[in-house]
Amino acid sequence: MASSVTIVEKLRSEFGDLWFDPQSLVTGGLRDAGQVFVKIAPEPLPDVMRYLRDDPGMRFEQLCDLTCVDYLNFPGATDRYGVIYSLLSLTHNHRFWLKCFVNDPEPIVPSMTPIWPGAEWMEREVFDMFGVVFEGHPDLRRILTWDGFEAHPLRKDYPLRGKGERTDFSVTRRDSA
Repeated sequence: MASSVTIVEKLRSEFGDLWFDPQSLVTGGLRDAGQVFVKIAPEPLPDVMRYLRDDPGMRFEQLCDLTCVDYLNFPGATDRYGVIYSLLSLTHNHRFWLKCFVNDPEPIVPSMTPIWPGAEWMEREVFDMFGVVFEGHPDLRRILTWDGFEAHPLRKDYPLRGKGERTDFSVTRRDSA
């Protein structure tokens, strides 16, 4: 089983011109389990992901999760959105994480559907909830809200009260139903 350090070393030898900046996945005083993530820019993401899937020493056959974090007002954050990829190698029994950071006004990341077709629905969810666009996605449209809904409910600047999706509906009470 390859350790995260070995995976990062292999990435550096294959993509020497990229700066991956490996960091511990778990922070805040919790026990370090040796799990790391690497930062990656959007442009080389497809090549790196294809390498992680196809290289015999890597064999990350499964994209387990694709999600996003809005780092608005997060202490020390320099980017607005972090798109997070969680990979699993069933062959080698190891996991690995990558974070791709993008910013407003046009947060754009290449789609991973050509590499992992299962990314389609996860990318649609991140698009719907955060507004991150996945360039090259075969069917990028809302999946949890409706067409015409202009907001992105998981963004930190989404209003918690008042204006929002509830303004489009009349209130139905038991006696008026």
